[in-house]
Amino acid sequence: QVQLVESGGGLVQHGGSLRLSCSASRTKFYIYTMGWYRQTHGNERELVATITTDPRTDVTTTNYAESVKGRITISRDKDTILMQMNDLKSADAGVYCCKVDFRQFGGEWGQGTQVTVSS
Repeated sequence: QVQLVESGGGLVQHGGSLRLSCSASRTKFYIYTMGWYRQTHGNERELVATITTDPRTDVTTTNYAESVKGRITISRDKDTILMQMNDLKSADAGVYCCKVDFRQFGGEWGQGTQVTVSS
């Protein structure tokens, strides 16, 4: 079974920075896409940022929610992703869940890490 280890959440002041990390192990299939989704108050998870690597060309593409563009950067090294979050706002608070996507073989979610932004 895939194991996802998430870290980096915590309490930060408004305008501060955090860096989230997610590492996948025990994978049987190639991970096409890794990313972070945010969940608040029992709502559905919403995309924050994803990164996809094409195994045939090694080309990497990223996708960001409009609300975080310019403030958040996602990067990938094999089966580990880092997400640098700067200038954090209260709207950025929530539980951040890592997701890996094996395309036709499905995907897996991590347990999540809490991000709290104080005013």
